[in-house]
Amino acid sequence: MNHAVILFDGVCSFCNGSVQFILNRDDADRFRFCSLQSAAGQALLAHYQLPNDLQSLAVIDAGKVYLQSDAVLRICKQLGGAWKLLYVFRGIPKWARDPVYRMVANNRYRWFGKQETCMIPSPEVRAKFLDLD
Repeated sequence: MNHAVILFDGVCSFCNGSVQFILNRDDADRFRFCSLQSAAGQALLAHYQLPNDLQSLAVIDAGKVYLQSDAVLRICKQLGGAWKLLYVFRGIPKWARDPVYRMVANNRYRWFGKQETCMIPSPEVRAKFLDLD
């Protein structure tokens, strides 16, 4: 099975909460996770020619990169249950969706906090994370 990779800010409390949210709803085992701060994260950023200081969640799926609201909607589409229904917002133009995404992304540390270190996954989900020993 091909897994989509979600690149996330490993020290962002909101981002870590989002990863936990996705882990709990990824019934089809569709996603793998990689913090932007890890060596694997930096390698993926370089490979896909994304900035090192990416201020966005990124989803890499079938060799294509999804950023900002497209990334969030791509995740929703792959999750089980009613979360798929949120993909309907894909019909709203990016110019209207992305400013909302950027407002949250730009204020995520102030609103939700910042952690000193990246989260350490439990042994059960450790295999879903790239670049962990």
